[in-house]
Amino acid sequence: MHYFDYAATTPLREEAASVYVSVSQQQFGNTTSLHDAGGAAQNILSHSRQNLSALLGVRPEGIYFTSGGTESNILALLSLAESAKKKGQHIILSAAEHPSLHSAAAYLERQGFFVTFIPFTTKGFIDLLALENAITEQTTVVSVQHCNPEIGTIQPIRSISELVKPKGIYLHSDCVQSFGKLSVRAISPYVDSLSISSHKVHGPKGVGAVYIDPHIRAVPLFPGATQEKGFRGGTMNVPGIAAFVTAAELANSNEVKYATLRSLFIDILSTQQDVFTFYGGLQTSDQLPQIIGLCAKHSEGQLIMLELNRRGFAISTGSACQVGQQQSSMTMTAMNIPAHLAKGFIRISFGETSTSENVTQLAKALLEVAVLTPTVQIPIDIL
Repeated sequence: MHYFDYAATTPLREEAASVYVSVSQQQFGNTTSLHDAGGAAQNILSHSRQNLSALLGVRPEGIYFTSGGTESNILALLSLAESAKKKGQHIILSAAEHPSLHSAAAYLERQGFFVTFIPFTTKGFIDLLALENAITEQTTVVSVQHCNPEIGTIQPIRSISELVKPKGIYLHSDCVQSFGKLSVRAISPYVDSLSISSHKVHGPKGVGAVYIDPHIRAVPLFPGATQEKGFRGGTMNVPGIAAFVTAAELANSNEVKYATLRSLFIDILSTQQDVFTFYGGLQTSDQLPQIIGLCAKHSEGQLIMLELNRRGFAISTGSACQVGQQQSSMTMTAMNIPAHLAKGFIRISFGETSTSENVTQLAKALLEVAVLTPTVQIPIDIL
């Protein structure tokens, strides 16, 4: 199987697996225990927090380890909203935020907050004018994903910060897709909180982190917890955290490699320009090269994915957290792409096993599936 779904998840790096096993066997104590075994685990936890803070360019006391990107996003949005509740109860999100943030926003609406969703431009970037017009005196939090997971556009976080921060509005950025591929240090000074996840950078699943500026009062979702300074509950997953940070330190963006593969893939499909529509930024500074989002006309994205899977290629039809829902991708909706066109959306995402040879094979297979057999039926053997 040729794997082209790295934006969904990545295999565990050997070095991270080795650290996980070692810490599980040697520093297995509970970090809240006062004996030496607990102290050894606490030392690993503290060391991991320091190392991660250096990677992010933030203060270590603002980092809270979580179960992953979903929990990190939810904790960030709810905490910031509750912290600024006395000022106002208006929250703004980009329309293409991760489902976890839409879920947290829906919860806040039930608590009396008002939520505004800002659309994307046709190029896949947040509409800054619409964002500016949506801000009111009651606005307290804005959340904009650093890098879109479906088409790979890099949002102008610094420009957004310059728009909202002078108004005393908190800015959260979901950096789950960008961490390990882009320099999060470049945007961390401009946000009040950010979220990251382990399994996107070849670390173990079930681990993540959220950063909240220490100057902001971090409000816990459930009171009475003792872990992570009372911010969340649960025994600390020290082996997973150590493995996560190990994988993050070894992450390599490989921008030149992925830019080359991207150009190769698009050039092959460009022979059928009337069939494929590519989405994303035109400038390299605006686009994560690992992710290619495209629509195939007169084809169903899910059928293309299944047929390519039968031929030995793993791709996706969008964010893994949305797959299975009978609706257009969140990004396509945010860009106001008509449903009959959006149904042909697929995502290709490169990683360490991607080469010019298997990218060429994938492109040729996609041409056969989408061009030669656009009404392909689902094979019986994969139902």
